Amino acid sequence: MAPDLIQAAAIGAVCLALAATLWALSVRRASDRRVAALKDRLARLEGLADATQASAEAFDAAMITIEDSQARVAWGEDSLALCAEMLALPETEALTRPNAVVEALMADPEHRRLIGALVERGEACAFQVRGAQGFISVDGRAAGACAWLRLQPQVSAVDGGLPTAGRFAALLDALPQPVWTLSPGGSLIWANKTWLSAVDAASVEDAVARKLVFDRAAQATITEAASAGEAREALRWAPLRGQRRAFRITAQPLEGGDVGAWALDVTDTEDTKEAFKRHVEAHDETLNHLADAVAIFSSSKRLTFHNTAFAQLWGLEPAWLAEGPTHAEILDRLRQRRRLPETVDYSRWKTDELSRYEALGAAPDDLWTLPDGRTLRVVRQPHPLGGLLLLFSDITGELRLKAQYNALIQVQQATLDKLNDAVAVFGSDGRLRLHNEAFERFWNVSPGGLEAAFDFDGVVELCVPRLHDPVFWRELKGRVTDPDPRARIAISGETKTSDDRIVAFQSRPLPDGATLVAFSDVTDTRRLEKAVSDRDQDLADAERLKRDFVGNVSYELRTPLTTIIGYSELLDRSGDALPDRARDHVAAVRSAANQLARSIDDVLDTAQIDAGEMALDLGDVHIEELLQETAVRWARPSEAAEIKIEVVAGPDVGVIRADAKRLAQSLDRLIENALIQTPPGGVITLRARKALSEVQVQVSDTGRGIPFHVQAHIFDRFVGRDRGGPGLGLALVKSLIELHGGWVALESEPGHGATFTCHLPEEAYVASGQAELGL
Repeated sequence: MAPDLIQAAAIGAVCLALAATLWALSVRRASDRRVAALKDRLARLEGLADATQASAEAFDAAMITIEDSQARVAWGEDSLALCAEMLALPETEALTRPNAVVEALMADPEHRRLIGALVERGEACAFQVRGAQGFISVDGRAAGACAWLRLQPQVSAVDGGLPTAGRFAALLDALPQPVWTLSPGGSLIWANKTWLSAVDAASVEDAVARKLVFDRAAQATITEAASAGEAREALRWAPLRGQRRAFRITAQPLEGGDVGAWALDVTDTEDTKEAFKRHVEAHDETLNHLADAVAIFSSSKRLTFHNTAFAQLWGLEPAWLAEGPTHAEILDRLRQRRRLPETVDYSRWKTDELSRYEALGAAPDDLWTLPDGRTLRVVRQPHPLGGLLLLFSDITGELRLKAQYNALIQVQQATLDKLNDAVAVFGSDGRLRLHNEAFERFWNVSPGGLEAAFDFDGVVELCVPRLHDPVFWRELKGRVTDPDPRARIAISGETKTSDDRIVAFQSRPLPDGATLVAFSDVTDTRRLEKAVSDRDQDLADAERLKRDFVGNVSYELRTPLTTIIGYSELLDRSGDALPDRARDHVAAVRSAANQLARSIDDVLDTAQIDAGEMALDLGDVHIEELLQETAVRWARPSEAAEIKIEVVAGPDVGVIRADAKRLAQSLDRLIENALIQTPPGGVITLRARKALSEVQVQVSDTGRGIPFHVQAHIFDRFVGRDRGGPGLGLALVKSLIELHGGWVALESEPGHGATFTCHLPEEAYVASGQAELGL
């Protein structure tokens, strides 16, 4: 039992020993592999450190680490020595005490703040320090508890001011234009703050995660630039800060296949272009509405614009003009169609015309006379955008009107020169426009003096020696130059000159704003008028004396005449006491006395009518009764003359408004005239009839009639003197009938009697008699 236990124990010990040996061997092998791996890693780290240091030294940079406020040189001692030289530090002090370099870098307060923030809070920084011989670019980063400063001296003048990548990125971030870079596949790599704000992204990572783009249409331009390896541009409209803006997007391929893009805000430029385009369109539209022909040629002498009037003026095809022919081609075509001025040397004329493009200023206007009789004014001036602007105005009608105007002025001048009055025409500005020769003679001035004194005041100075009345000239000047229409009313008057001449003046406003002033010497006229006035006064006095004489004579004659008529009637009634011969003498005396009484009445009535002093006693007059009474009144004289009186009156004659006494007087004078003209056995007819608004009363006889040469003067005074009396009977009849508003007509043929027709209105015209009757 015991041996078995011992044997088992020995076997167990052997197995344990074997297991321990095997474990030891496996641990040894694992340890060898780990040591080999560590050796390999160490070799790689040593190689990497050497490569890192070599690469750092290859880029002329020095690395300083700051830990626990202690600065140490990691590598780049040569670059650090150069930085110390640029900072005016000894080389040995820079290598043995890097803190001196850091202190020199923090000489600027802003740099001290940046390095302090790096050491204390691990905030990265980047800045440049200006040295005596160049710049030192400083980049600071934090790794754990250690701060790293990379110093890169820049001595060359070419890259002395070139910022680092970080500073350049900060610079791009400050730009107001979006800037971004993309990979060849179009993925966003970096973007500045403006770009992020435009797409409403918090960061580049946010924009990448949300796959944001500035403008999707611009992606095609960026892709094209990446594939072509050349810069591309595109104009796009995109929203920026809530406003729609225009951007000129430029894509530039970068080294390594990336693409850099930036968007330049050209909204103002595009708005200006659009406004300029609208201005040009409006300008062209305005020119198209002009009646004058306008053509604009570019600096290459090619037609760039023409209005409708240009094609119509020259009769050129619009389609051909739309192709933009050259100036020379247009001239040649017009020459072929004989629409240019005729010239001996067309080639030279054409060369001179095309040489206008080289002129710096506007050329003087030119006149072209075309073969078809038209006259054109040609205006040439350099175009602000280069080239030449031509303007053609058809002034044929203007020249014709000007010729007509000049002819009219000459006619007016010739007309004024033929006038005896002194006439001058002043414009609304007071300038002398026209005057006649009489004006020069009237004021004794020379034509040269009037031309020198072209305004109103100058003319007044020439006229003052003859008419030195300042008030008169001041008022007349107001009529000429005052723009108020109420002040320019026509005036006229008279004044006296220094040599006692009487001058009549008048001013008349003309339709064109001018004023006509006329002067005339009325001295002789006024003297003649005074003489005539004195004569009229004498005639009036004579007329008054005549009326007084007639009245007195009539009064003086009536008294003895009344006595004669009374005693003749008394003797006529004595019967057989008188012999027949004495009775005949008494009848003759009585007849002569009655005739004299009637003649006196006629003279008085005529004088009263001439003086306008006869008044009508209007009333209702029955025409038929008036005729019957007249026939009865003349019955005895007609019987004595063996003449029959007949009355013919229509039933519709009726009543008129008139003076019965004056009508009866007129009929008496007509019957008396008829009795004288009618032989025994004749007939006198009183006839009345009604016509339109009047009554016609006729006295006809069958006498010997009135000769034709007497009829024209039958109603004149004193024509019937050969028949006895003063010859006022028929003249008085005419005056009495006209006093009623009527008129008298005569119809007579020698040997066949005469008919006097009195046309009487139904209502006597009061105005024809005394005005006071109408009150």
